[in-house]
Amino acid sequence: MSAPVAVIPARYASTRFPGKPLALIKGKPMIQHVWARCSEAGCFSRIIVATDDQRIIDTVKSFGGEALMTSPNCASGTDRVAEIARQTRGEIFVNVQGDEPAVAPQTLRTLAGLFEDPAVNMGTLIRPLLEEERTNPNVVKVVLDESRRALLFSRSEIPFQRDAGVTMQRWAHLGLYGYRRPTLERLASMQPTALEKMESLEQLRALGNGIAIHCGVTNGASQAVDRPEDLPLAEAALARLHGSAPSP
Repeated sequence: MSAPVAVIPARYASTRFPGKPLALIKGKPMIQHVWARCSEAGCFSRIIVATDDQRIIDTVKSFGGEALMTSPNCASGTDRVAEIARQTRGEIFVNVQGDEPAVAPQTLRTLAGLFEDPAVNMGTLIRPLLEEERTNPNVVKVVLDESRRALLFSRSEIPFQRDAGVTMQRWAHLGLYGYRRPTLERLASMQPTALEKMESLEQLRALGNGIAIHCGVTNGASQAVDRPEDLPLAEAALARLHGSAPSP
C-alpha cells in the first residue's frame, strides 16, 4: 500500500472566526501546528494544505509546507479534499481538520493504518464516549456493527437504552476521515441527503448511499478551535500533548 496523502482543508472566511487558520498559538499560526502534527505522524507521502486564500498559501510556504488553491465554492472539507485529489497522484487521501492543532500523531497513524486492509474504502476514528457527553449535541455519537463499521452517526443519544440492565460501550466520533480515491470521487459527486442535512453531519451522505465507514479506536483527545476563546484551550491541549506546562 502506498502511503496516504494528508490534506488539510483551511478556509479563511470562517463565519465564527475569520482568518482562523492564521490565528497564533504559542507564536505560530494554527495551520503550522496542524501541518507539524501530520509531519510528526510519519505516515504520509505528502502533506497538502487546501485553501481558498492566498494569505494562507503564503503562510504555509513561509514555514516550508505545501499549499494548493481550491475553489471558494467548496461546500465541505470533503469537496476540498476531492479537488486536491483531482490535482494530485495518490490512492488514499486523509482529511485532517485544519482547526485541531493538538491532534496526536498516533491518532493520525491509527487512521492511516485502517487502509492496510484492502477492504476499507472509507475510514474514520472513534473514542469512548464520556458519560457526561451522552446528551451533548456537539459530541457526535456512533453505533457500530460487529465488524466495527458505522451503522449510524447522530447528535442525539444513541443507542436508546430501553432496559436498565442492558449496557454496551458507547462511542464518540472524531471528525477525521480517510478515503480511497474512487470513494472520495463518488462522495464528492453526490448531493447531500435529507438525513445529512437534518443532523448537519456529512458522513451520513456516505452511509445513506451504501458506503461502509470502518472505524478505528483511539484514546487521543484533541481540541477544536471554533471561536477565538478556544485558543487558550488549544494551547493547553498542545502543552499536554508535548508534556509541558501551558503559557501563563
